[in-house]
Amino acid sequence: MGLGITDTAMRDAHQSLLATRMRTADLLPIAEKMDKVGYRSLEVWGGATFDTALRFLKEDPWERLRELKKRIKHTPLQMLLRGQNTVGYRHYADDVVEKFCELAIKNGMDIFRIFDAVNDTRNMQTAFRAVKKYGGHVQGTICYTISPVFTADSAVQMALELAEMGADSLCLKDMAGLLDPMTAYEIVSRIKAAVNLPLALHSHCTSGMADMVYIKAIEAGVDSVDTAISSMSHGTSQPPTESLVASLRGTKWDTGLDLELLTEIAEYFAKVRRKYAAFESNTFGVDAAVLIHQMPGGMISNMINQLREQNAEHRLPEVLAEMPRVREDLGFPPLVTPTSQIVGAQAVLNVLMGERYKVVTNEVRQYLAGYYGRPPAPVNEEVRHKVLGNRPAITGRPADYLEPELEKARQEIGQLARSEEDVVSYALFPQVARDFFEWRERGGGPEKETVAAIAAALTAALSPGLRPAEKSGAAVAGRLGVAEGRGEARPALAMSPWRLAGRQRAQRG
Repeated sequence: MGLGITDTAMRDAHQSLLATRMRTADLLPIAEKMDKVGYRSLEVWGGATFDTALRFLKEDPWERLRELKKRIKHTPLQMLLRGQNTVGYRHYADDVVEKFCELAIKNGMDIFRIFDAVNDTRNMQTAFRAVKKYGGHVQGTICYTISPVFTADSAVQMALELAEMGADSLCLKDMAGLLDPMTAYEIVSRIKAAVNLPLALHSHCTSGMADMVYIKAIEAGVDSVDTAISSMSHGTSQPPTESLVASLRGTKWDTGLDLELLTEIAEYFAKVRRKYAAFESNTFGVDAAVLIHQMPGGMISNMINQLREQNAEHRLPEVLAEMPRVREDLGFPPLVTPTSQIVGAQAVLNVLMGERYKVVTNEVRQYLAGYYGRPPAPVNEEVRHKVLGNRPAITGRPADYLEPELEKARQEIGQLARSEEDVVSYALFPQVARDFFEWRERGGGPEKETVAAIAAALTAALSPGLRPAEKSGAAVAGRLGVAEGRGEARPALAMSPWRLAGRQRAQRG
């Protein structure tokens, strides 16, 4: 059997390159053609797509899933699930996690790639049980990072734990493109020797190594890899599907995929991508600095914009130097949502305040108190004491300290919710979902005007008469007053340092 391919164009690719702004209307026309390719699966949901659909696109993410399922009848649909965080940025009670998984399966989801930001398998247990209960496929996920405590041994140990928990398959998730070819070979070969489960590999091209990483992982026995159709690949996205398919032709790993059909799909996405130029990350080349600061996707671009707003862009080198120190203080968490935002926000505060941990975000306070799970390594006790005083950290599974939330959400949203899916959306993102439901009750409307304005601005921005700088997505976004989102849609904490420091809303350590 040849290598399996999961294409990410409908989820991670546009999340990494286009701030997750691709609309359902642009995904549906190509869905049936993608279903004919023979992919192992199609990643179409989860990650930031749920939040962004409600917040920015004024779309129902559940409807997107249903409409894609109507058209994709032969290829399994796949999503990214943040364990106890589901598709949000905090831990939710078990009843919310279970209902989310139940409804996702009911609406068409097949494969759940489940991870935890600190690789604490306790934070994945409820999602595992729920997906298994309702008939979905559990893909237990190991977040790769570079740290003194993450090793091939720890990766194998976590793989064994995930298998014991009932995983149907495994994934090694390299969310920032940090994995190098030789390390990939070692980890993949050792996991395959220790666990008799299919293993997938996910990486990003940010550092320029992902294409080479995939070849070595394939040689080591990986069963499938994540790619993106070429017109949605590279930069901070995944390696191109067609290039890998061509590279493996005639070998024992031959994917059997049709390059002519893939070329047609690439041409479609090339045209669609132009419509979203206002949201381009503008990170087209290699950013080898990611190997030092380890920030995933285009988080650095967002940080630059935030520093610029504070007339402090010149302090970026200080922030980048502070990030590894904050990460070490917090026990070397992998930098993936939400830990990447937690570390980045605190690094900025430490630099701007002129004293480390003089001001802390509530998320850092909660992290140090144990409410995000068990850190990969012990935290800095001096920092913990400065922030928490003598308050002890919890040692149990964080969700065990949460009261049920679903019924409360149902009562609060009332008749604005038209379905159980609406109730879950509200439980996950109360204000964002309420705004969407109220907009929906009014009949929508204004969103069409916004879309028209974006289209008009794009036409003007891309006209030959403009200077090169004015043709950039940044210029368009600035004229429209649209924030330049990068990679994953960020939780409030990513912006909170400015609001907290500026309005004195931060809690002092």
